Amino acid sequence: MFKRKITYSLIAALALALAGCSSDLSDEPVASVGEKVLYRSKVEEILPKGISKEDSISMSDNYIDKWIKQELLIQKADENLSDEQKDLRNELEEYRNSLIIYKYKNELIRQRMDTVVTNQQIEKFYNNNPTNFNLNNSIVKATFVMIPSDLADPNMVKSLIADTSPEGIDELRDYCSQYAKKANISADEWISFQMLENNFPQKVEDPESFLKRNELYEMNDSNYYYIVSIHDYKLSNDLAPIEFVRDNIKNLILNQRKIRFLKEIEENIYTEGVRKKKFRIYDTKTN
Repeated sequence: MFKRKITYSLIAALALALAGCSSDLSDEPVASVGEKVLYRSKVEEILPKGISKEDSISMSDNYIDKWIKQELLIQKADENLSDEQKDLRNELEEYRNSLIIYKYKNELIRQRMDTVVTNQQIEKFYNNNPTNFNLNNSIVKATFVMIPSDLADPNMVKSLIADTSPEGIDELRDYCSQYAKKANISADEWISFQMLENNFPQKVEDPESFLKRNELYEMNDSNYYYIVSIHDYKLSNDLAPIEFVRDNIKNLILNQRKIRFLKEIEENIYTEGVRKKKFRIYDTKTN
């Protein structure tokens, strides 16, 4: 292995040296497996501009090693598979057809499908499908602050949290930017309670009881003072607030619209084929 690496390094170094020579020089081989040859130009394609000589040699070594292993595997497979197993024409044709259709459909969607989803459409979908939006986990609107114990002034923090006016929230943000290790100020934004709980010094054993019992909760450990203010909450299995699932509803509407759009495209293409007599079905029944 060591000798092989030295050989690769010499080959790579030679390739790099030749790269600086006249473009009239013919492309030089750097490795071969059977009749398959890897040329210097192919190795140079993977080298970023401005890379150091050492990095160039290392990357070239890795590429050559990977190429050799792949070609050896291909040749071994070629030796051991039957001609029938190696006949990939059907698979290649199916893959090509699937890829062409996929690209064509995506281009049609990009050019012609309506992607605007209004608030009215979101609200209608939400109201018509309430059971689809029951929460799997509790969510909260909450303010959380974690401050080093030696800097914490609990009374001041509680006073700042209590002021939910825009000015009060700005003042709390300023305070947290100076003193807090972590802070989450989302009095108007729903977040997962689990995400909030991950910041607590200890796990909450019964989230439902905790949320029902606490509007303001203080905790301490050896290093930090923690305070969380629960402004609002929804429990697991409650109907999610529409603002919490708005993006999900928009995606659902667009996915349904996409399915209908593509089905309509397929039907239109088929109808066009019938009208223009682009296909025929042969009667293969025999008596």
